[in-house]
Amino acid sequence: MALSEETRRKYTPTIGIECHVQLKTKTKLFSAAGNDAREAAPNTLISHIDTAMPGALPVLNEKALELAVRTAFALNITPQRHSYFERKHYFYPDSPAGYQISQLHAPIIVGGFVEITTDGQKRPISVNRVQLEADAGKTTHPAGADYSLVDLNRAGTPLLEIVSEPEIHSPAEAKAYARELYLLMKYADVSDVDLYHGNMRFDVNISVSSQADVLGKRTEVKNLNSFRSVENAVAYEIDRQMELLEKGQPAEQETRGWDEAKQKTIPQRLKEEAHDYRYMPEPDIPPIELNEEYIEKIKSEMPKLPGEIREILNRLSISTNVVEDILDRPSIVNPILSVLETAAAEDARRTAFWLIAAQPPEEELQGAIEPTIDSSRLIGLSRMVEAGELSSTAAKRVFDELLSSADEPKAIAERLNLLQLTDQSEIEKIVADVLRQNPKAAEDIKNGEMKAIGFLVGQVMAASQGKANPQLAQQIIKRQLGL
Repeated sequence: MALSEETRRKYTPTIGIECHVQLKTKTKLFSAAGNDAREAAPNTLISHIDTAMPGALPVLNEKALELAVRTAFALNITPQRHSYFERKHYFYPDSPAGYQISQLHAPIIVGGFVEITTDGQKRPISVNRVQLEADAGKTTHPAGADYSLVDLNRAGTPLLEIVSEPEIHSPAEAKAYARELYLLMKYADVSDVDLYHGNMRFDVNISVSSQADVLGKRTEVKNLNSFRSVENAVAYEIDRQMELLEKGQPAEQETRGWDEAKQKTIPQRLKEEAHDYRYMPEPDIPPIELNEEYIEKIKSEMPKLPGEIREILNRLSISTNVVEDILDRPSIVNPILSVLETAAAEDARRTAFWLIAAQPPEEELQGAIEPTIDSSRLIGLSRMVEAGELSSTAAKRVFDELLSSADEPKAIAERLNLLQLTDQSEIEKIVADVLRQNPKAAEDIKNGEMKAIGFLVGQVMAASQGKANPQLAQQIIKRQLGL
């Protein structure tokens, strides 16, 4: 689609995002079955409750409730003291009971916001509500077969459905919201947010209207599992709807899927309204009543969240992009902050760049376990660079060894023969020899051709087998030439 800027200015896109976050509990929301189905064989993590056997009674998982309360604080709001569950009725093979236990009229969280930054500008995106609910199972359709298969391992998995207000107006804002919500859930220790395995999924509602204060017909693009796909799906759907309106054809209210290979949305079904689900109070689970002591205890245990971490990292005099690179690698944050607590900002800055180079963003890890290094050895390595004992290149080699070795940085540097020569008298002898062997370069420098000093420093490094401190060598060259 190729729409002119004039056409784009005629319409206002509006986006709301529903995000399903799987809570990191050991067991399911209402049963004692295991909650991690990533590597499990189909239908092996189920109980009589998950399969809705007659007479089976659900029991609320208290840990899931605690994580929901943590989510409230991550979203800058206090949880509701009173909430209750309801039955959301729909008939589909992956839901044996014929309903989903969810919340609509009295959810665990009402309000809150997620602060995003786009084009250097911060803006809060309001949250409408967050409801605690049980996931459904999964239906698969084998290629070429005339049947479908149902896996109930996910049935009963505890989810939070986080519903934003329709306050997002561009693909970039949609991506920023999805990423910031991911970081909040990760750092609040609410979820593993494993995008690859669907532990965090985004349903994006998009509408386009020629009137800024009137919403158009919305479409919902379901089950997006990366920030890039959120951005691309929103961009495609905005253009598709604008093109329809330009032709005088209104968009249909429908559910669509995202085809990653073709980079386009595809129709799935017409969108149901909430009343189609016939919500009714869940009779088997008592209402939730939270007291002040319980709420305050969880609040006091909240870890540092992305906003606070950004403020701390800004003390390192690093760019905004580097700060975000660090946040994308949660396992490296604590080592950096630990170094900063006991050493200089420059030590933490060096540590940050070493760790960024060594660790991929968590979104790309797919569950891999990242190595860690204690802060005292990181500080020791940084101090060796500060003292001129190691070049930056050599320090990187020592750091790589630290990932798999318990040795101290100096022992590694000695073993790899990487220690720089810092004995001034030794370097003075080498410089004197180099100047005698290169009289023209020395004369050029005296005549103001300072580019030649790089050549002489290179000769000193070669003569010292790379061990001379290049900064010190340059100083000595200038001194011996009377500069």
